[in-house]
Amino acid sequence: MRNFVIVLAVLASTSVFAQKDRPTMVPEMTEIWDPEVMVVTPGETPMGAPSDAIVLLSANQPFGYEWTNAEGAEPAWEFDQGVATVKKGSGTIETKRQFKDFQLHVEWRSPAEVIGESQGRGNSGIFLQGIYEVQVLDNFNNRTYRNGQAGSVYKQHAPLVNACKAPGVWQTYDIIYTAPRFNDDGTYFTHPRVTVIQNGVLVQNHVEVRGPTEYIGIPEYTVKPHGDGPIILQDHGNPVSFRNIWIREL
Repeated sequence: MRNFVIVLAVLASTSVFAQKDRPTMVPEMTEIWDPEVMVVTPGETPMGAPSDAIVLLSANQPFGYEWTNAEGAEPAWEFDQGVATVKKGSGTIETKRQFKDFQLHVEWRSPAEVIGESQGRGNSGIFLQGIYEVQVLDNFNNRTYRNGQAGSVYKQHAPLVNACKAPGVWQTYDIIYTAPRFNDDGTYFTHPRVTVIQNGVLVQNHVEVRGPTEYIGIPEYTVKPHGDGPIILQDHGNPVSFRNIWIREL
């Protein structure tokens, strides 16, 4: 018992000593001034490209300046005043540049004329690093499987809500993407992560992507190490249009 009392006394005296020895804090001790935060000028509207963005699709540059088809040739999609529209059977298009972590803004529009249902109506997709798909689909009064509708990470994460506008109306995706890092054995050290805001509504909240997008099969079975990759827009046979695409590397 005596030893226990001695230990308590020593601990108490040490605590008092430590408190007396602690420096008096002033606000300046927790202020960090350098390096100064970089200035970025926002776009004139929430949809406008910030000053540090790479503009991938606009009316101010030729379609082929940033985009190519899968074979590296000029894209065959229709292009008019900054709007690129899927030409059925011409295949996907992809950026010439490769990206890692980024903030991506995309505006898309399904056809005003409603043809088909479920996955056959206004279907396209945005592939991040050419591997992980955020679904584009006309889901305005059009039900399909929940992990395959607009705003989904295709076949992996259903959107939190259906935020689709009517057919023929321009819609926006703002996507924040963190690329995966890999272990030496080829497995994920950290998984890809995706946040999606559709038309100002959060539909994916920093979700963990299980693996590459697969139409048939299990994503985890197809994970392979990879580096930077392109943004790919899908030709799914529907005349979906895109405009005002820009990206900020993070």
